[in-house]
Amino acid sequence: MALELEVSGVDAGYGAVRALHGVSLSIKQGETVALLGTNGNGKSTLMKCVMGMVRPSKGRIILKADGETYDLAHYSTEEIVNLGVAMVPEGRRLFPKLTVEENLLLGAYRMSARKDIEKNRSFAYEIFPVLAERRRQLAGSMSGGQQQMLAIARALMSAPRLLLVDEPSVGLAPILVSHTITTIKQLKDRYGLTVLMAEQNFHQAIRIADRGYLIVHGEIVFGGGVGELERNPLVKNYYLGSAA
Repeated sequence: MALELEVSGVDAGYGAVRALHGVSLSIKQGETVALLGTNGNGKSTLMKCVMGMVRPSKGRIILKADGETYDLAHYSTEEIVNLGVAMVPEGRRLFPKLTVEENLLLGAYRMSARKDIEKNRSFAYEIFPVLAERRRQLAGSMSGGQQQMLAIARALMSAPRLLLVDEPSVGLAPILVSHTITTIKQLKDRYGLTVLMAEQNFHQAIRIADRGYLIVHGEIVFGGGVGELERNPLVKNYYLGSAA
């Protein structure tokens, strides 16, 4: 059940605008890796590249799973999901006029996940009891924190092995940010997930990360363990308010 993601020298953008410049990073089985950076530095673009939503103009995105190797730059988003990769997108991107239950069921369209719909739905309701209470409520009428829970639960319905979480703290009150980050760790531990989390809240991200990368203007400028990140001058400048 080995799994590994290797991003090597990726350039990508939108039309004439280049958002990523030679980005390289790696994620090993069972790790939680934080991709740190303020808004507009390319975190979401990299996530979309991994999911096949944005095509790199250069570089490789290699997923190794169970002895097979896949260059995700040549796969569609549907094919990537079928390989066991799921994303919780920035802004949640729910179907607001569908119920909680309907949103969850749409998350289970991956062929290999369909046989486990009941088990995965029960698991989602166990982790997020409020979703069970509101299963018939329209997603668009729920609070921001509840919508974030639903977005995470929907991704879990596809029975992923690699979970991408894009800016989970956006639009949430501080107490809900802490709860959401803690929940991601609990899910990772219990579900055996490998997690890549793009986040601008440094202090919350490093609570659960094994390692992290700092991305600035579309380039990875530093990567290392949590302790190394805390001591890095760039991190101190961007997040802690003082240079070393």
